[in-house]
Amino acid sequence: MRPLQTDLSSFSKFEFERSPVGIKFQFFRPDGIEPLAAGKELSLCEILREAQHSKNPFYLGKDHRETCVGKILLGMQDMEAFAESGQIGEKLQIFQEARANYAFYKHVPKFDRKIVNYVVFAQVDRMTFEPDLLILSADPAQAEIVMRSMTYSTGELYNSRTTPVMGCAWIFIYPFQNGCVNFILPELVHGMKGRELFPAGSVLISIPYHWIPTMMRNLDEMPWHLPSHNSKEQYLAEFGAILGDLAKKAAREAGAP
Repeated sequence: MRPLQTDLSSFSKFEFERSPVGIKFQFFRPDGIEPLAAGKELSLCEILREAQHSKNPFYLGKDHRETCVGKILLGMQDMEAFAESGQIGEKLQIFQEARANYAFYKHVPKFDRKIVNYVVFAQVDRMTFEPDLLILSADPAQAEIVMRSMTYSTGELYNSRTTPVMGCAWIFIYPFQNGCVNFILPELVHGMKGRELFPAGSVLISIPYHWIPTMMRNLDEMPWHLPSHNSKEQYLAEFGAILGDLAKKAAREAGAP
């Protein structure tokens, strides 16, 4: 794995309740990193929560047992035929019929078989490698700053894509494959809500490696706390003053010889 060179120290200023986590997808077993502790049988989204609190980096391997669909989405194992036919979603009352559950699968991103054999997890301040993804659990005020650091110098649109089940695909796989920063509300995803994994009102943001340098530079440059966010009155006063100044400037420009 390529040694960490990117300065990620800006994240420490947020004082997130839970540490941001770096993710690395590996074909070969990672050197110098321990596996997920024996006896821990967790879903992929639970493993993310485990990493938020773990002092040491660890990896999920192809031989670990995972209790949901994470390894299927990572391409480490095949889906059972009864599940792929849509039976589970119908019985959970998430979908009207199995056909809807089956049709939904075509939208869900996943890795081809045996491309990813290991997934490394590490807290940002204990990470020694350049990550493929950074995954943050933020409150709405923190999320606004993080997302603005993407558009600040680029004008890029915010993007939020997810599905009522298999939400981990949109945090782990979609951003990596498509190069898009993605954010989701865990409470919209059946498994994340049912397992009570993240605080109510939290936002999960997944930043692929394509965007990390740009967002880090912008966090260092841009104002984090905007005056207009202090109150409605301040917002209206600031916005009105800017419009007035620009209107006067435009009028002077129009009248210039």
